[in-house]
Amino acid sequence: MIIQANEVSLFYQKVGSGKPLLLLHGNGEDHQIFDELSAKLAKHYTVYALDSRNHGQSQKTADYSYETMTEDLFHFIEALNLSSVDLLGFSDGAIIGLMLAMKSPERIRRMALLGVNLSPEDFIDEEYQAIKEMYQKTRDPLIKLMLEQPQLALEDVRTVNLPILLIHGEHDLFKPTVYPRLKEALPQAEVKVMLGHDHDSYITHQDLLFPDLLDFFEA
Repeated sequence: MIIQANEVSLFYQKVGSGKPLLLLHGNGEDHQIFDELSAKLAKHYTVYALDSRNHGQSQKTADYSYETMTEDLFHFIEALNLSSVDLLGFSDGAIIGLMLAMKSPERIRRMALLGVNLSPEDFIDEEYQAIKEMYQKTRDPLIKLMLEQPQLALEDVRTVNLPILLIHGEHDLFKPTVYPRLKEALPQAEVKVMLGHDHDSYITHQDLLFPDLLDFFEA
């Protein structure tokens, strides 16, 4: 399905019935990474799996920023007349979800943030260097986005006072200090570590998180 939001065309898949649950993918991906998880969640929720601008079947633009994608999400929720939504964001999608919670906390009831970071400084040094080398080869603006954004501080997120499930892989792209610091800054956050997994192995075309997500969103 296509909807106009924030003056761009956004593609989304809608399945299931019940309370609204939004799924936001990561950098360079699209809504299909959630197919297996969506199929299970759709038995309990109305699942909206979006393609962010410049991804998938959504409109391509010259604007590559998390702030703009956050505005897109705000207008998407408004356009569909959704009230307090549940949200699952992975990587870039988690950044967008967190930024929406900072901007419009009344729009979100509960939020699962998977593999989120606050700034490029959160990358393990070797991972950041690998991304930098990839950008030098490809000049892909989506890769450049990860090298420069977001630029959030812990003080920025302390205002987000809603139930949050922080999930990350044991062997994630980000420094091990990121999530304890986030948990301390977010008043209602809890952390789950996916042992043996990397940044995306537990979520891309996987339904491993279904029991934990159901427990969290049903609370």
